[in-house]
Amino acid sequence: MIAITVLLFILSLLMITKGADWFVESAVSISEKSGIPKVIVGATIVSFATTSPEFAVSATAALLGHTDMTVGNAVGSVTCNIGLILGSVLAVKAASVDVESFIRKGFFMALAGITLIVVSLDQHISKTDGIILLIIFVGFLYYNYKLQRAIFDGPEKVERTPLREMQKDIAYFLIGAILVVIGSRIMVNSGIELARIVGIPEMIISLTLVAFGTSLPEFITAISSTMKGHQDLSIGNIIGANTMDITLILGVCAQITSLEILDQSLSYDFPAMLAFVFLLLIFGVTKKRLERWEGASMVLLYGLYVAGLMRWYA
Repeated sequence: MIAITVLLFILSLLMITKGADWFVESAVSISEKSGIPKVIVGATIVSFATTSPEFAVSATAALLGHTDMTVGNAVGSVTCNIGLILGSVLAVKAASVDVESFIRKGFFMALAGITLIVVSLDQHISKTDGIILLIIFVGFLYYNYKLQRAIFDGPEKVERTPLREMQKDIAYFLIGAILVVIGSRIMVNSGIELARIVGIPEMIISLTLVAFGTSLPEFITAISSTMKGHQDLSIGNIIGANTMDITLILGVCAQITSLEILDQSLSYDFPAMLAFVFLLLIFGVTKKRLERWEGASMVLLYGLYVAGLMRWYA
């Protein structure tokens, strides 16, 4: 049984790796041919696909009544995306930042995090609370839509490539996304099974293993983007994914069932998530770039966060 689980884990990793390779290449190609900046593609199209695993896992958990996993997966993914994934990529290679775009997209990410804490103070996220989160999500989409329209309809219009000439890119984008999503789901299932063998509590699994498993698309996309010289795509993807993790996923799941919030979440997990969000924003705007030492410090802080989970809540 253990051998089969390990084999499934390895298979899922291969699926994700190859899928992400096609995924990033086609996303960049679509960006260049359509005239849409890669940071916008990363914050919308790519983010939708890479957050699919989080959405599927959290929604399924909500339907089954495992709301701890629903919340833990969404919040843990935000912390993991910034602390472990983006931090690891930046530790290898520094990245320049378009401050204006970074601040505007970061605003929605920070607003989502703050709103989540406020609506959770009564220790549950109701349908009304979920609608508030979804309104922020709609605002985020509208902002990106307006930005895209400004690019196409501005004084210097960008010439679009006809859709029929992008069919191959779109096909690879969809195939890559499917491989990433399916591979991530297999990895989550096999990873949870391995974790349960050694007796890890469900909440800890959700915040760490499940969050990392469902964040693998962001991780592989970030690595692939960096290796191909498209870090602006990975940064936009992670900011967009974080905004969607909080607003779209928790907003929709709250319509399925009321989400109970543990004391642990209010006192430890939510503040840690918000701290990582603001740390990323501060690092990004100070010198108009994200330095390697800043990435390394985020990885270190993420390690301390996980150590705290194991020390106080396991």
